Amino acid sequence: MIAANSSSCLRSALRLAGVLASLFFLASPSTAQESSNPTGTSTASDLFNRVIANQKKAEVLLDEYERTQRIEKKATAADPDPAITCYRLFPGGPAVDKVPLSPDGKPPDGYRNDLEKLEKYLAWAAEDGLSQKDAYARAQHKRKERFDLMDATHQAFVFTLEGKEMRGDRTLLRYSMTPNPAYKPTSRNTLIFTRVRGTLWIDEQSSELAKIEGSVTGDFSIALFLAKVYKGSQFMQERYEIAPGVWEPTFEQYDFDGRKFMVPFSIHERTFYTDYKHVGPPKESIAVVRAELSKLQADPPRH
Repeated sequence: MIAANSSSCLRSALRLAGVLASLFFLASPSTAQESSNPTGTSTASDLFNRVIANQKKAEVLLDEYERTQRIEKKATAADPDPAITCYRLFPGGPAVDKVPLSPDGKPPDGYRNDLEKLEKYLAWAAEDGLSQKDAYARAQHKRKERFDLMDATHQAFVFTLEGKEMRGDRTLLRYSMTPNPAYKPTSRNTLIFTRVRGTLWIDEQSSELAKIEGSVTGDFSIALFLAKVYKGSQFMQERYEIAPGVWEPTFEQYDFDGRKFMVPFSIHERTFYTDYKHVGPPKESIAVVRAELSKLQADPPRH
């Protein structure tokens, strides 16, 4: 029940899409340019420094928020009937617990059993033993790798301010982002930077990422060269303020085409994140699960 990396090519490509989105909006301010103000690079640099800091903070804060995830998958982009899966994502210290829900977001049969497993895991995660320390250390190592990769994009992209747009009552700054021709990749991961471009929108008041759209401009290999993502694949993400000063993803869309070995694959997914609730670390969040279990005990489901 605890979320883990899948070995399938499709999941690898989706995880890569998420990495690409992160890299898009966390690329370096050091090459930022404002087309309307060529001498204002330092201003753009200050802005993107704040965006980077906010994105790292958002990832850390997500460790204390549960949310509902609804995934719509299509075999092809034109498929009118997507397959729908829904989960309750519950932070569990070194991992995120995925509690299955029905397609309409309701508790299915076996929900109580899943909550009992979650309670046991949170009780374990709240302890201070060697196995817990190892698990937290591994999680922190993975996070450091992600943050290091974000920092490694310092010379990868050039931003150009294109204008301003309104989203509700918020003013968004729209930037185009293109690969920096002077950038020299140092690994397979950083090579991807040269194969993507896009547009991002930054909330002017808070310096938070509000939206990102990106596209793949050249084929590249993944999964130790066993698979390839094709040029023309696209992804996007939207983010909103889900609590005062806390901006997190609310919608993502991936349209990827490629091949695994010699077999073509296609990924067309839309993911919605709703019902964000602050539950805290395992020592605090376990009380939320126990209260829900007590309520289920007192009010058994009716058939």
